[in-house]
Amino acid sequence: MTSLEIGLASFPVLMGLIFLRVPIGLAMFLVALGGLYFVTDGMAVALSRLKHETFSTFSSYSLSIVPMFLLMGHFATLGGMSAALFKAAEAFLGHRKGGVAMASVGACAGFGAICGSSLATAATMSQVALPELKRYGYSGGLSTATLAAGGTLGILIPPSVILVIYAILTEQNIAKLFLSAFIPGILAAIGYMLTIAIYVRVNPSAAGLREPIPMSERFRALMDVWPVLLVFLLVVGGIYLGWFTPTEGAAVGAAGTGLIALLNRGLTRRTLVQSFYATARNTAMIFFIVLGAAFYNGFLALTQVPQELSQWVVEQGMSPWAVLACILLLYLVFGCLMDSLSMILLTIPIFFPIISELDFGFVSLAAMQAEAAREALAAGVPDVAPEMLEGIRAAMAAGAELTREQMQAIGINVTPVMANRIAAEEVAIWFGILVLIVVEVGLITPPVGMNLFVINSMDPKTRMIDTYKAVMPFVASDIVRVVILVAFPGITLFLLRVLH
Repeated sequence: MTSLEIGLASFPVLMGLIFLRVPIGLAMFLVALGGLYFVTDGMAVALSRLKHETFSTFSSYSLSIVPMFLLMGHFATLGGMSAALFKAAEAFLGHRKGGVAMASVGACAGFGAICGSSLATAATMSQVALPELKRYGYSGGLSTATLAAGGTLGILIPPSVILVIYAILTEQNIAKLFLSAFIPGILAAIGYMLTIAIYVRVNPSAAGLREPIPMSERFRALMDVWPVLLVFLLVVGGIYLGWFTPTEGAAVGAAGTGLIALLNRGLTRRTLVQSFYATARNTAMIFFIVLGAAFYNGFLALTQVPQELSQWVVEQGMSPWAVLACILLLYLVFGCLMDSLSMILLTIPIFFPIISELDFGFVSLAAMQAEAAREALAAGVPDVAPEMLEGIRAAMAAGAELTREQMQAIGINVTPVMANRIAAEEVAIWFGILVLIVVEVGLITPPVGMNLFVINSMDPKTRMIDTYKAVMPFVASDIVRVVILVAFPGITLFLLRVLH
């Protein structure tokens, strides 16, 4: 067998190990080890690469952001922030039809802004919201489905551990990815609330009603969420204002939530040790998966599988949009079988080179030149011949590219290299947000949606089949959102283009 054939054959072997319930990190490591043995006719290269991959992977400064965000989530829970968020959202929405469920989604979105984990968001908010949902007569299926869907906002609304991993894999700017995730995250929360509003009108018995509370109590509850707002603005605002890097911002956020938890008397010696232990355990799990993926992806690179696949796709002449649709559909299928981190680590090194080779027409060289020319002309350009100015304006009106002489005349220099670089970055960020959303859908897609099992285990009286039925409208909402963001990339890239 050739190296390429061995690389392709590794996929069914890896899937077989995963179906046999071998941990994904160990499965990728074993397949890579065996593959390198056959490709290089011995273990010398495999062991050498293992030493190199281990050092290069864990010496990455960006990876230190992961335990900091996980610790921040633990401290936020101890500080009572999850309860404060839910009470504030419930105060304003609870009296509406389906309002307590909507409040759960809103609280999940708020908690997701200080916790980068979906499962942690789902589990934490369930402890607060599930009793209230049951108290006001919400059905078990709607209650568990709402919290499972709301929990997915933990990895979409910045900060997000999954986005950090994607940024490291694709060598993208973490801050720009966080910025681009804001609008899709808000759309997700709004979409879930609309889904609840429709669901309770189609199934009136699925939700009860609660009395509205006085406006003074609403604002009092709203004032209690200031720690969440403070931490979020400090971390995210500090990153975008250049006060500190994303990694430093994560450390500041962890310290801030820890201080708030201490002031609220939720942080004791015992809970501090428990938080450190839980963070260390989750970090070790993530890092082991990252190492297995790095080792496996190094093996794939040696066999030229990603390069050959991307070249083959380009040669087929398919529309870039058709290729993207196929990739997103594959993610939806994978989501029924694998967890989010495993999907990202396993597929991005294969799919990202393919997407990078395709032209989605995001950036036009002529449009960039026209924008730069308009700014230069508005500022005033002396000593330019009228004929040259007329030619520049004519080219701008026709949407044509400017010549080198025309750009030199008005003092601008917009080259194809610049346009290609911006286009590549925008495509990478847009694709990352789309992948994050479809991975998020996988967390609530039967039969193996991780969030569904986490939430259902906290409400054993609710049958899993009821949760499955109730969650499907939320899945439909996610799919509609994916279609919108694919059709209108500018929604995802709006803040990035405005602020950068």
